[in-house]
Amino acid sequence: MSATAKGLILLCRPGFENECAAEAEGLAQRAGMHGRARTAPNSGSVHFVFDEVFDWDLALQAAPFHSLVFARQRSVWLERVANMPEDDRVTPLMRAILDLGIRFGRLEVETADTNEAKTLSGFLKRFIPHIERQLKATGFLRNKPELPTLHLFFKDSSQVDLGLSKPDDASPWNMGIARLRMPRNAPSRSTLKLAEAFDALMTEEEREQSLRAGLYAVDLGAAPGGWSFQFAERGIHVFAVDNGPLADSLKATGMVEHVKADGFNWRAPRKQVEWLVCDMVEQPARVAQLVSDWVASGKAKRCIFNLKLPMKKRFDELKKCRQIIDSRFKLHGDSYVLRIKHLYHDREEVTAYLAKLHPHAAESDKQYRR
Repeated sequence: MSATAKGLILLCRPGFENECAAEAEGLAQRAGMHGRARTAPNSGSVHFVFDEVFDWDLALQAAPFHSLVFARQRSVWLERVANMPEDDRVTPLMRAILDLGIRFGRLEVETADTNEAKTLSGFLKRFIPHIERQLKATGFLRNKPELPTLHLFFKDSSQVDLGLSKPDDASPWNMGIARLRMPRNAPSRSTLKLAEAFDALMTEEEREQSLRAGLYAVDLGAAPGGWSFQFAERGIHVFAVDNGPLADSLKATGMVEHVKADGFNWRAPRKQVEWLVCDMVEQPARVAQLVSDWVASGKAKRCIFNLKLPMKKRFDELKKCRQIIDSRFKLHGDSYVLRIKHLYHDREEVTAYLAKLHPHAAESDKQYRR
């Protein structure tokens, strides 16, 4: 595979282009791949353009998807096909794809998550089947999940960017958008944040180990109970800590004990707590200190929490929270895993997964250690 990368294609929530661009720039510079970001306010996408071309595989390694917080999806940008004629868009696009000389296991068709881009949906439903048929006929699109994924990012009906990603190094959802169904009995839509976080921030092995019936969880700032619901549905006992009311339907499950207390002052129960979750509206630095104390001290094995970022200096605030967590774990020389994502169901907050790593932790976890 000799295709060369022009840069990175990053999809994000509209309004977070600057944070997305800053992340890409930082990662690329540390890898010696200098460049510049091209974007527009509320466009929902960022193109980070390298100053010189690089092997596409090296470009992927420079910006691993798990290291990006604000990018919903990331692919390496290989080529742009512009000014496709209205009477024959298939020919120039197919020519560009075949010229890459790469076989693909999947095809992802993408646009920005904007109202303007949504107007392309009808065109893409008619157009993409022609591309898929020709790619399969030529043997370039094969049903082999180990092969790279081809990303087609459409700006409009006449311009498309070609990108590549590898399996397990990109979002599993098209455009990074987790379209989850709202559970019928859930107390609030916030339940979707935790459901998405389980899938986006944890490995399958971690989910199997920690989302088992009979375990215990603590939900700080629980009311009305959207996050507690996710545990109760799995047979996990929850201490729901909040001075506010819980939904009656949640209490009726028998899996949730409502503790009327302040989440910052309440102390851990005399149980082995597998989970701490926290979705309190509070200063991000205070939340970072609170959850890192719980996990570093062993009061909970793992945690998922939200950081409500300020409108200005989001990137700086997130960096501050990382430093707080790192300092807490360094007190006793402990290693930990910290994964942070701006999820589809998030708005101004980001969601993080934090767990303490033991000395016998798997070699594969080292990429997440801080």
